[in-house]
Amino acid sequence: MAVLGNILLVFLIAAFSSCMSLEHGHKKLPLDTFAAHSSQKSVPDVGKMSDLRNNYQTVWDKFRGQSEADRDAFLTDSFPAGFQWATSTESFKVEGGWSEGGKGETIWDRFGHEARAFENQTADTACDSYRKVDYELYLLRGLQVNTFQFSISWARIFPSGHKDSLSEDGVLYYNSLIDALIESGIKPIVTLYHWDLPQVLQDRGGWTDASIVEAFKEYADFCFSEFGDRVKTWNTFSSPWVVSHAGYGTGEHAPSVKDYVTAAYQVTHNILKSHAEAWHVYNDKYRTAQQGQVGIALNADWAEPADPHKSEDVAATERYLEFMLGWFAHPIFGAGDYPSILKTQIEEKRAACPSSVPAILPTFTSEEMKRIAGTADFFGLNHYTSRVITHNNGGCVAGPEGVGDFRSAVHPSGNATASDWISSVPFGLRRLLNYISTVYLQTRKVPIYITGNGMPTENTGDVINDQSRIQYLRSYINEALKAVKQDSVDVQRFTVQSLLDGFEGPQGYSERFGLHYVNFDDPDRPRTPRQSAYFYSEVIEKNGFAPQNTVFHSSQGKYLKSDKLEPLPPSTVPSSAKDVWSRFSGQSVLDIKKYYYGTFPDDFSWGVSTSAYQIEGGWNADGKGPSVWDTFANAQGSGIPEDATGNVACDSYNRFSEDLYMLRGLRVNSYRFSISWSRIFPNGRLSSLNQKGVDYYNNLINSLVAANISPIVTLYHYDLPTALQTELNGWENPEMINIFNDYADFCFATFGDRVKFWITFQQPYTIAWLGYGTGQYPPRITNPGTAPYQVAHNLIKAHATAYHTYDDKYRASQGGKVSIALNAEWFEPTDANNPREVDAADRAMQFQLGWFAHPIFKNGDYPDAMKWQVGNKSELQGLSESRLPSFTSAEKVIIRGTADVFCTNHYTSRIAGHAINAINPPSMENDYDFTLTEMYDQPTTPIPNVRSVSHGLRRLLNWIKEEYGNPEIYITENGEASNIVTIYDDPDRNFFFQTYIVEALKAHNLDGVNVKGYVATSLMDSFEWTRGYQQWFGLHYVDFKNPNLPRTPKRSAHLYADMIKNNGFPIPEEEKFLYANFPEDFRWSTASSAHQIEGAWRTNGKGMSIWDEFSHTPNKVDAGDTADRACDSYNKIAEDVQVLKTLKVSSYRFSIAWPRILPDGTNKHISEEGVNYYSRLIDALIAENIEPQVTLYHWDLPLPLQKVGGWENETIVQRFTEYADVVFSRLGHKVKFWITHNEPYIVVNLGYGYGNFPPGRVNRQYIAAHNLIKSHAEVWHLYNDKYRATQKGLISITLNSDFSYPRNKYKNEDWVAAERYMQFFLGWFAHPIFVGDYPEMMKTRARERSLAGGLSESRLPEFTPEEIQRIKGTHDYFGLNHYTSVLAFPITVPPEFQDYEADKEVAVISDRAWIESGSPWLRITPFGFRKLLKFIKDNYGNPPIYVTENGVSERGEVDLNDAHRSYYYENYINQALKARLVDGADVRGYTAWSLMDNFEWLAGYSERFGLFYVNFSDTSLPRIPKASASRYATIIKCNGFPDPASGPHECLKPDVTTTPRPSTATTAAPGTTTPRTAAPGTTTPRTTPGSAVSTTPGSTTATTTSSGTQLPTWDSPGLHQFSAPAESTRGSGRGSRGSAAGEIRGKGPARIQSRRCRPDPLRNRSAFRGGVRHLPAEEPPQPPGRRPPTGPG
Repeated sequence: MAVLGNILLVFLIAAFSSCMSLEHGHKKLPLDTFAAHSSQKSVPDVGKMSDLRNNYQTVWDKFRGQSEADRDAFLTDSFPAGFQWATSTESFKVEGGWSEGGKGETIWDRFGHEARAFENQTADTACDSYRKVDYELYLLRGLQVNTFQFSISWARIFPSGHKDSLSEDGVLYYNSLIDALIESGIKPIVTLYHWDLPQVLQDRGGWTDASIVEAFKEYADFCFSEFGDRVKTWNTFSSPWVVSHAGYGTGEHAPSVKDYVTAAYQVTHNILKSHAEAWHVYNDKYRTAQQGQVGIALNADWAEPADPHKSEDVAATERYLEFMLGWFAHPIFGAGDYPSILKTQIEEKRAACPSSVPAILPTFTSEEMKRIAGTADFFGLNHYTSRVITHNNGGCVAGPEGVGDFRSAVHPSGNATASDWISSVPFGLRRLLNYISTVYLQTRKVPIYITGNGMPTENTGDVINDQSRIQYLRSYINEALKAVKQDSVDVQRFTVQSLLDGFEGPQGYSERFGLHYVNFDDPDRPRTPRQSAYFYSEVIEKNGFAPQNTVFHSSQGKYLKSDKLEPLPPSTVPSSAKDVWSRFSGQSVLDIKKYYYGTFPDDFSWGVSTSAYQIEGGWNADGKGPSVWDTFANAQGSGIPEDATGNVACDSYNRFSEDLYMLRGLRVNSYRFSISWSRIFPNGRLSSLNQKGVDYYNNLINSLVAANISPIVTLYHYDLPTALQTELNGWENPEMINIFNDYADFCFATFGDRVKFWITFQQPYTIAWLGYGTGQYPPRITNPGTAPYQVAHNLIKAHATAYHTYDDKYRASQGGKVSIALNAEWFEPTDANNPREVDAADRAMQFQLGWFAHPIFKNGDYPDAMKWQVGNKSELQGLSESRLPSFTSAEKVIIRGTADVFCTNHYTSRIAGHAINAINPPSMENDYDFTLTEMYDQPTTPIPNVRSVSHGLRRLLNWIKEEYGNPEIYITENGEASNIVTIYDDPDRNFFFQTYIVEALKAHNLDGVNVKGYVATSLMDSFEWTRGYQQWFGLHYVDFKNPNLPRTPKRSAHLYADMIKNNGFPIPEEEKFLYANFPEDFRWSTASSAHQIEGAWRTNGKGMSIWDEFSHTPNKVDAGDTADRACDSYNKIAEDVQVLKTLKVSSYRFSIAWPRILPDGTNKHISEEGVNYYSRLIDALIAENIEPQVTLYHWDLPLPLQKVGGWENETIVQRFTEYADVVFSRLGHKVKFWITHNEPYIVVNLGYGYGNFPPGRVNRQYIAAHNLIKSHAEVWHLYNDKYRATQKGLISITLNSDFSYPRNKYKNEDWVAAERYMQFFLGWFAHPIFVGDYPEMMKTRARERSLAGGLSESRLPEFTPEEIQRIKGTHDYFGLNHYTSVLAFPITVPPEFQDYEADKEVAVISDRAWIESGSPWLRITPFGFRKLLKFIKDNYGNPPIYVTENGVSERGEVDLNDAHRSYYYENYINQALKARLVDGADVRGYTAWSLMDNFEWLAGYSERFGLFYVNFSDTSLPRIPKASASRYATIIKCNGFPDPASGPHECLKPDVTTTPRPSTATTAAPGTTTPRTAAPGTTTPRTTPGSAVSTTPGSTTATTTSSGTQLPTWDSPGLHQFSAPAESTRGSGRGSRGSAAGEIRGKGPARIQSRRCRPDPLRNRSAFRGGVRHLPAEEPPQPPGRRPPTGPG
């Protein structure tokens, strides 16, 4: 039996592959080569087909005589044109997301959860391919495959196995993957079943149950109908032998059934019938329209007799093949029945073993045989190894070896692999292909597709340099080539198993099949190409192994249009480009950051950059001479961290094919790199020509051109040959001009037939200043007063000389462009309204950019501002002439116009201020008379003094346009550094690229700047000059500690590739503005709360509240503000109702002050004055047809109740119920809409958790929440039982919630964190009320962490079963307060931290592109609002939703033209409209927060949310309408957004009555300035739904709506921007972009239209929002702690 067990193990199949991928949308796949096999197939006539004669002996005889040398001879030839190259994954091995999107449990999920795999590993996350479609596509593009085979998870589509359980999320996932493949030019090959049966079906018998045939047919039918328009090749099953053998025979695989007597054979029987039914469904219903193929992928070893001279071993070998391959192939490719050898052998065993039958083979009816025969359009083959077979009497033992009377063993010629069952026997593949062709394909001529071939390696040692896999693939692919070329076998595809490592069933992650290594210990699941991936890519590129001659590609006529730039007059002082500051410096935050969508022109150039010294290595290889950087870095005391050098760097000199792999993955159409001067001319001179260096660059350039990637070649990137510095003093010597020209001339002549874009110098400013001024860079000359000017002088002349050489000798034949890459920061004046400061900023631009650009792009001379400054300083220093050299008239003529395009490198912006700098010592820094400071309100980067200031790029581009005559501009470097801690997940770099690229897009689309290309810095981490390897700019991580220097794409690489795919930021369908109306009965409201507006804090016996005490305590509230008077609404009912009338609201939400009704909090004394106040207010509202919406508790707990514990004391439940009873009895006959509590999350978390709100308690939020929830339920029951019948009102609770997105949309753990954030935030209160009890996730985590911290029970209290039932259902609607969204990610908190935040273990940040407001926690993110409404619909039974608060703040200077608030309301309300009409969320009302500026809790009066401005310095406290009040009133009047395409709508006509004019008293709030209205002679901007923005830079008012197009969704939401024809310009701020989510499919009269927009909120960022962990984007997460301020209301 032990021997038998070993033999059975051997049979485990070759099919454990690896990971998978996905993406969105639908596209048609054009008809292609499959058409030959795709016409309606006729089913073979079984009656005319005899059973296939076995030809094993024939094939064996053909090859048995081969000598070993002949057998293993390598064929150097190519596959036929059109050959398909593929790789593969399987769903359960790679997808992860095991329960995401409603996916059902599979048998492999159960297998893993029952700890049956290696080290109890599971496939729950696997490669996380469910979240990483873009990652897989990147790898596939790098590989250059034209075909990708993957499997669909049946349980992801049909969780129960049947169509009635259809998961739309599952369908969306596969549609996304298929569309992404097609978009990348890769054909999808889909396997319907790769072993992962829905567990529900297995519970009914799985493949042993006859009903599964119909279930599989239904599943296949759905897949064909849903995906078949794009999928043209289908495998019904992959390796079904493994399912039967290991799943139901030996039980080693899921579902772990051990029954080789009956089950294994019955499974095969049902699989064959299922396959046939699926084939017929396709043939009958889909083939004509879809023109595809359906086949099956069968696994098979090759087998040879152990002793070829023994006929019994030969016969046993034949039986082996029939028991494995023939078992499935014979029915399908033969006459519809099992092989006669198989049937005979089983019958003989049954006869020999009557008491213990070892096998029961089901039989097919004649109709079934007809149905099965011929049901394949191709023969799919999975093959991994070969065996030797010995005849052996198996007796009565079940299983193939026992029944088949054979024993198998590893082929003696094979090389071992990590798996016991796979040894490398390449020649077996050729022989097996011949066998299949001879035995199965003589009658029915169909092609063979090799659907799986590969080998596993161990997850130990060198996991990247997998030479054994390379040898395996090289040999096996070559054997397939021999079969094609020498044996005429019709093999049309080769598939390497697999794309990446995955979950290998029982072996877990211990065996690796991937071409790409996956680090399963890292939550990012990074994919790193192995050496085998590069090898396979080269095979694909060559289409085999034929030697390729090195052919230098000609230009092929691909000339770049070159419009010679005309000379321009010199710049004035300051330059005319100063207009850029007047146009942009006054922009508000909204102006800067309003979400913008758009795309670049089709011919836009997308690139990435490197430089020779930073990546090549090979510093002294093949005759290369030393450069000044070699000399500097290798010298002692270089000062470079860790004495790093570029000696090896990324080793691109030896690994340029690996770099090409990355470039293909990125989709770039250009690649900027530099030539190492000393690699071509070791001593810098032509006489030292090094041919090997030339060959290297020729090979690189040829490879780029072959990949349709245009090389952008920099001739000089800092690495001067050391010989030239030593002999000539480098660039200080004018002789360098001609020497450089010789070098440039050689490069033009040698490479110019293929290179069409040349850059002479990289950042000459850096060369001159850092190399010869400060001495920070080699050659380390420290002479800041003279040398930089002289060096720059020579560099400019060297550039001009080289330009003319190209122009005179090569342009006519080569048709390229030549330029110079100039670095340029943007300099903002300290005060754009002060001419002296503008002069300083302009001077800063001239000293940096103009120093080189002015001579080249204008008049051949330095800018006058620079000449004036240096000349005057020189004279003051007593010099007879300026330290700035002069150009002769002839030189000026030569220099001017010597650039075909403008190339700029840009990284940051700074503030320039006027200064009088020292006269001595002579230095350029003293010459220019300005100071530079950081923009401290902008995000930091790891490099000191370098901040991310994205809006500076747009302004720089405009300045270049104005200053240099609108030339074609290429951004030739732009990027952000990260430190060595940030490896794969680099959110800050993502934020950087998103915001900077959109600013370039605005410059192009809105400002008319002629931006032609963008180059991201850099392709990969590299040697970063004097920072060594301490800071990285790469889109790809390079592990410099690994000798293989593996390159792994970071998240930013996938983001950049996506931008390139989209050519910018096209507006997604779901973000187009929806023109439609809300239902007629929709409730429009605005809100306030008692403590925030009433004032009269001690009037008529009102009791003290906890907020009264708190605000009168020093240092609690900003500026010592209190609500003693607030808006004085207690005395201003008439005024408040009047402003409500102007808004046209149908409802008004306000709160009752508990201590105003019950001064001590109990019903012992009822204040009639208090009751009367609210009665009068309600009566006044009803008189104006405004429905009162009354909140019972809005945070102002009576102080006496807090003295006895407040919400921590369970008696509060009874006190609150008694209070409510009084209110219902006295006011309920007039109030029909009640809210028990406002934002309990804030009450308990800020008041009893973090302690920054009253009553200032810490870590008691769970107790307080428990009592608060019970108090709500009791009051609901009180109303329901005692008052509802007569008062007929609604009552519920208002919950506040952000919406949480994952920080990294590609990372499963961030998705989990986002969900956990929602459950700990909203679910904490919503789940008990709408579902019953706390969320399970919350209970589990609180309990586990409590126990881990040494407690005996959970800190989260438990409801009794009776309490659960009493609380559940205590709602008539869902009250929602929402303001903003966040990006969530997990953090790890030690168990000694025992609090709510520690239980949650989630931190949140905001995206840099999200628009700020006046509150540090609030970013304008409308897209999250729709998501949240749908979340409530999906999780809480689609209750009626009333949005009871939504709004935005400002602070600082008062501006009645609050464009940001109008923008906020338009976009948030439009998202609510989409949620209702498109998503089906039952949204019934909307409330704007707030009616007027008021006391904003901890912020006092510094933050203002009001539609009406309240001047708190004016004793009359006038309510002054802001522009947003008019905009909101218009939305209400229109009941939504009328379609402008239908013409002017009646609701847009102005009312006869006008909004009250502002009071003459317009002094500002304390500490602010007078409020601004429209400028004299203009009107306050009006907003009109549906109209597009039509302002231009420089305009001061917007004449149309501020809303425009909406926001986006990808990576983090809000990362695209809205398109607009122009932008208003006012205020200050930065950045831009936004995003959203959800799918829009307009209903009824609704119309969706793309609209265009611009920007404005306020400022601020802070670590906390209402106790929610809210980290700035650039700040690393910290352990949970206490936190401050809160939301409004």
